[in-house]
Amino acid sequence: MEHVVLVRHEADPEDDRVTQWLARHGVASTVVRPFRGETLPGVDGRILGSVVYGGPFNVFEEDCHAFLHAENRWIEGCLKAEVPILGICQGAQSMARVMGAECGPLDPEVHEFGYYEVAPTEAGRTILPEPMLMTQAHFHGFAIPAGATRLAFSRTFPNQAMQAGPRAFAFQFHAEMTPVGFRRWQDAKWAAYGKPGTQDRAEQDRRQALCDAPMELWFNGFLDRLFAPILAARGVQKAS
Repeated sequence: MEHVVLVRHEADPEDDRVTQWLARHGVASTVVRPFRGETLPGVDGRILGSVVYGGPFNVFEEDCHAFLHAENRWIEGCLKAEVPILGICQGAQSMARVMGAECGPLDPEVHEFGYYEVAPTEAGRTILPEPMLMTQAHFHGFAIPAGATRLAFSRTFPNQAMQAGPRAFAFQFHAEMTPVGFRRWQDAKWAAYGKPGTQDRAEQDRRQALCDAPMELWFNGFLDRLFAPILAARGVQKAS
C-alpha cells in the first residue's frame, strides 16, 4: 500500500493539520512510534512521503535513546531517495544532525513557547512570502548543515526553517498544531511558563486569535507544495 509515514514521539491524539490534510485528500498514512519500539519500514516505492514530528527527546542522545538511530537512518533514506519529508521541531533537529550540523540549546538558554514571528530569508520567500506568527514550543535549535539552505529565522533563534533537498524541509516551529492541540500543551506539566523568552497564557491566547487562521492557510498551502507529486498522481492541480 502506498502511504505517508508519520513518525511521532508522543501519545497525543492525531488531530494535527498534517493528519487533517492527508485525510482531506484521501492519502493513506501510517503512524510509527519508534520510541515505543515500533519499527519503521524500508524506504521504497510505496513511501509517498514522511513527517517526523516534534517531541521531548534530545536528538544528540542516541546512546540514551537507541530508537533515534533508526529515525536517523529513516531520514537519511528519505533524503537519498528524494522522498518528500518534513521535520518538525525535534524532527527538524534530527534532519540537521543527520546532515552533520550541531543541535541543542542556545547559550544563554532561552525558550520560545507561544506564538512568535518567523521571517523569511531571501531564499525563503518562495516558501514564506512574508513574516508570520507561528506556534513554538522549544528551547533547542539547529545549525544549518552543508548542502542545506536557510529559509527563515526569528528574533531569538537564527534558524527556523531550512530546505535540505528537492522536497526535504525542516521547521523549528509548529504550524501543524491546531488550537485544540496547543491547549493541551498549555495544560501539560512540561509547559515552560516562567522560562526566559516564554509568553504567559493570556499573551498566547491573544496571539493565537490573531494568527491561527492565516497560519493554517499558509501551512495547508505548503503541504500542497510538499506533496505535489502525490496530488499530481491523483489528478489534483496544486502548486508545484
